[in-house]
Amino acid sequence: MLRTARLSKGGGQGHGPSHSLFAGHEFLPFKRATTWVLAAPPPMRLPRAPDERNVATNDTIVEGMAGRYASALFDLAKEASSIKEVEADLTAFGKLLDESDDLRRMVRSPVISADDQARAMTAILEKAGIGGLAANFFNLITKNHRLFAAADMIKGFGALAARDRGEVTAQVTSAVALNDAQVEELKATLKGSVGKDVALDTHVDSGLLGGMIVKIGSRMIDSSLKTKLQNLKVSLSGQGT
Repeated sequence: MLRTARLSKGGGQGHGPSHSLFAGHEFLPFKRATTWVLAAPPPMRLPRAPDERNVATNDTIVEGMAGRYASALFDLAKEASSIKEVEADLTAFGKLLDESDDLRRMVRSPVISADDQARAMTAILEKAGIGGLAANFFNLITKNHRLFAAADMIKGFGALAARDRGEVTAQVTSAVALNDAQVEELKATLKGSVGKDVALDTHVDSGLLGGMIVKIGSRMIDSSLKTKLQNLKVSLSGQGT
């Protein structure tokens, strides 16, 4: 029996890509006009193409299930010339996840049914003004019981979009949300350090107390107040021995 889900490019116009999407052990897609029909998996796990194991940039590796979904969405967005629009919608949803404990619980809870999640997502996407390909994508991963991995998929798409623009991606965790001026200042500072345009993947962690942690590949810059206090505690403890 076939299970179907639509992941169109908006408006039902244009032609789908010639390659398979979401290939792997979960679903096997087949092109049919602008609708992809997702079939239940065969008993054997199909081997993946070599380039499907990891979707990599110079600084970020997107792998596993989340990586395959992010890669498939990126392929569609690129073919539709809508990478910028889709990335903006994904970023907007990512910010909602960062800001709302209730939304994070809804997305990650194993006891909330896909139907209940779908109804909630419809209202959330409409209120956030998220439509087109991004909305179709969120609806699809909700239907496929993969909404819990939305944050990793958003991160993966951002890494692919950054690579496509010739950028590197910096993972930024701050005690409070950065405003637009701070974002631009940080981008300029990091560009001066690495010599390339830098895309920011920002997250808020109030446990930092102040400052931020910036990671580019294996390089980490930690200016958080929490770390400074921990270092001071270690230093004071050393003086007492």
